[in-house]
Amino acid sequence: MSLLPEIESFLLCPTPQAWLDQALEHPEILLIDHANCEKKAAGTALTLLFRHVDKETLQYKLSRLAREELRHFEQVAELMKKRGVIYRQISASLYAQRLHVHIRKNEPGRLVDTLIVGAYIEARSCERFFRLAPYLDQELNSFYVSLLESESRHYQDYLNMARQYADDPIDERVSFFAEIERQAILTPDKEFRFHSGAAA
Repeated sequence: MSLLPEIESFLLCPTPQAWLDQALEHPEILLIDHANCEKKAAGTALTLLFRHVDKETLQYKLSRLAREELRHFEQVAELMKKRGVIYRQISASLYAQRLHVHIRKNEPGRLVDTLIVGAYIEARSCERFFRLAPYLDQELNSFYVSLLESESRHYQDYLNMARQYADDPIDERVSFFAEIERQAILTPDKEFRFHSGAAA
């Protein structure tokens, strides 16, 4: 099993070992926040579907993505129930906020940046599933490995749509968000979450 080389080069840093250690120390929080992340991913896709009804590729790709993310949520919820993990409210990490604050306000920049941020979130999710899998029990290992294909496809879809709907080349914006994402991952957080930096 190997992570796609393009994702490794897309992300400027790997998940720190300190975060992996904390994930193993907090298996319930890992699953609860993973479930939350799947719902948020579906919600983001649906928001864009309603906001950009004139974009055929986006409508097709994100309706499919939303269905997959909700199915992943159902799978995580099933695992939680099986393991006696009670689904409860927990605070969100600051990761997505640290990215979203830099999204431009006017179109088409707003859409392009939102799609680039989506690509980074999906790529980081894929990378974390890959890094975590070897440390987990067989059931969770198999589940996380099974998510790699869809998460890598979601990353590619978001990035390709950003290119399609941009008026200009997006390389500069991708590089900009690459550095923001790196800082978001390496900045210590108060609490462990699926997309957090290592908790201080």
